[in-house]
Amino acid sequence: MVVQSHHASTARFFALRLYPGQEVLSSLQQFITQNQLQAAFIAGCVGSLTDVALRFAGQPGTTLLHGKFEVVSLIGTLEQQGEHLHLSVSDETGKMTGGHLMPGCTVRTTLELVLGELSDLSFNRQQCSLSGYDELVISQRQ
Repeated sequence: MVVQSHHASTARFFALRLYPGQEVLSSLQQFITQNQLQAAFIAGCVGSLTDVALRFAGQPGTTLLHGKFEVVSLIGTLEQQGEHLHLSVSDETGKMTGGHLMPGCTVRTTLELVLGELSDLSFNRQQCSLSGYDELVISQRQ
């Protein structure tokens, strides 16, 4: 039996905007590094993309889409050594698709984000024997 733990923390928030042509994942990684965030999360996001790069559930490769897409949801956790982000978008007909955010997503008009950081915690990723992937490990900040 796996015992789940929980950790309480205060939080602080950052508002940022990405501009047309900016690549989403590298921009977020740069922001996390510049601000030395240790336990960040996406609190809110709205905007549009021209290029979408997703890894679908259980698939090894990246699916690339090009067009006009509205961001319906961007959610996940980030730290300086990695991230786990899921993106949902809708196309010009309203058809939705989503998956694991991969490098290659490009802002069309804007991407407005609110990022939070749990001030008392640190995130890192370690190999999990149950899932076989690098998974989130939460610890109290020193």
